[in-house]
Amino acid sequence: MGDRNGTVIIGAGPAGLTAAHELLRHGEPVRVFEADDVVGGISRTVERDGWRFDIGGHRFFTKVSRVEAFWHEILADEDFLLRPRMSRIYYRGALYDYPLNAGNALRNLGILEAVRCVGSYGRARLRPPKDQSHFEGWVSARFGWRLYSIFFKTYTEKVWGMPADQLQADWAAQRIKNLSLAKAVRGALLPRRNRTDVTSLIEEFQYPRFGPGMMWERCAEQVEKLGGPVRTGIPVTAVHRDPAARRATGVTVADAGGERIEPADHVISSMPISTLVRALRPAAPPEVVAAADDLRYRDFLTVALVVPEEFSFPDNWIYVHDPAARVGRIQNFGSWSPHLVKDGRTCLGLEYFVFEDDEMWRTPDDDLIALATAELQRLGLVRPGCVEAGYVVRMPKAYPVYDERYQDNVDVIRDWLTHEVPNVHPVGRNGMHRYNNQDHSMLTAMLTADNIVHGTGHDVWTVNVEQDYHEEKSSGDGRHGTGRDAPIIPARPVGQDVEYRGIGTVRAARDAGAPRP
Repeated sequence: MGDRNGTVIIGAGPAGLTAAHELLRHGEPVRVFEADDVVGGISRTVERDGWRFDIGGHRFFTKVSRVEAFWHEILADEDFLLRPRMSRIYYRGALYDYPLNAGNALRNLGILEAVRCVGSYGRARLRPPKDQSHFEGWVSARFGWRLYSIFFKTYTEKVWGMPADQLQADWAAQRIKNLSLAKAVRGALLPRRNRTDVTSLIEEFQYPRFGPGMMWERCAEQVEKLGGPVRTGIPVTAVHRDPAARRATGVTVADAGGERIEPADHVISSMPISTLVRALRPAAPPEVVAAADDLRYRDFLTVALVVPEEFSFPDNWIYVHDPAARVGRIQNFGSWSPHLVKDGRTCLGLEYFVFEDDEMWRTPDDDLIALATAELQRLGLVRPGCVEAGYVVRMPKAYPVYDERYQDNVDVIRDWLTHEVPNVHPVGRNGMHRYNNQDHSMLTAMLTADNIVHGTGHDVWTVNVEQDYHEEKSSGDGRHGTGRDAPIIPARPVGQDVEYRGIGTVRAARDAGAPRP
């Protein structure tokens, strides 16, 4: 039934392993190669000294029934925990409900600050900012400067590594379309339970007892049992193509024995699409390579600190809006699952949004642990001297960056691949340079498997989180957005080999009169 050479799958994350499983169930031969030494990609569970860490936090919730069925095919029902959803915002010593609750916010702000916020809101309504083309102007016009600075500004700048007045307004409109002062007040007075109409408002979610990596470790085992080898620690260094036939013919992989070519009738790639382009042999045309080189990524590191259970909190994570701290979010791994931690203690994961190879990325682990410990103490979440151990986990290319040129760059790459190597199939978050959640990455893999097995014509680029989660209409311009909400970030000048180095550097350059990046 299958092709003689079968399908080579690059990457053993959710997209790659889902594709492998779907092809094998239809008798199609596959081989999976993963450059890292573990499976799961960003959905892995990292284990250190018996502690388990979820990279970024993965709530298992989806409106895609096919994905839901897949999860429960891979793991037995008893392997899932039903966990309460709870996240709050930390700002200047107080915890605010998220989504915002008017009564809670009023109590935390205090009468004087609440009056100031209302006054600020009133001024913004009477005299809105003239420039509402960017995130800062758009939000402050609708919430007032004080509320904007508390609940929007600091965290947004931490995540994306640049001032909020350089993020475009249409992302603000998309990102907070379900949030307003009126809705916050109505939500406080007329609460509704079990809301699933908006993803951020679900009250419960499923979670594998040993973390999301449990799903992908088990999936890899099943792929192996079905006859599909999953090889970790083996990067794909080249993707070979026949220009005359307009097809990929195989890949070069590198292992302890050296390099070898693995022939393939199809190649499914979840490696970063920029890396895929640079791996093509013969090389892609200069304009395609240039488009790949112009794509950027936001990186991520977690500092996990072991503390006594008394310093636990019920939240899955806390968003740190306090400008006094560099940390963006703090996970409590014990709130995701008691099986991730040990009796009498919990583990708090401090998440920092960075660029690979910037100063913080290069900081030694011991220094990062000291920084995270000091920040926990400064925020009042732990006592001095209570941190028992610390671990650092770095995750490169966690978030594709959407600058002003990203869509054109992706379109150039996508169109060329479709025309010249149609049997190369990009899938997943980095594979498509789309900010997909785990379930939508899986769906792109499922539809790709359908195309290979049944010859269907699914366009995986139309898989869009907004349509499935919020049931929003397409913009009608023929493009399908970035997937999950993500802003368009100003692009650096063409040919300028400079990465953003964080808010401090950007502001320092701006204050010194240097042009903004």
